[in-house]
Amino acid sequence: MSPKVRVIAGWILSGLLAAMLIGASASGKFLEWEGKTEMFEKLGWTESRMFYVGIVEVAVTVLFLIPRTAVLGSLLLTAYLGGAVAAHVRIADPFFVPIIIGVLVWVAMGLRDASVSGWLFGHRRSS
Repeated sequence: MSPKVRVIAGWILSGLLAAMLIGASASGKFLEWEGKTEMFEKLGWTESRMFYVGIVEVAVTVLFLIPRTAVLGSLLLTAYLGGAVAAHVRIADPFFVPIIIGVLVWVAMGLRDASVSGWLFGHRRSS
């Protein structure tokens, strides 16, 4: 894959992840919908606390999208998603989705930045 195509693919994947994290996941923490209170209580969270969790989710996703802060954003997204895994494991819910999203965050970073790919996989890619 040419470097230009790799970078474009990385940005497309990054955009899709951000749309999902902000548009689908975080927005549900801000908007009212039927069953919201029950779902959050099942996870062990109040609606008011989940509002703040949503702010964190948006903030770290935006950091992931900004080239200068993308690696920091990826690290923070990984930590955030680790918390999501823990919350779901605690109540015996399926927990594979946050793991897959975390892996895709680093795949996107590796595609966007060859130095990140080299750092992750122990080799250098030509840009």
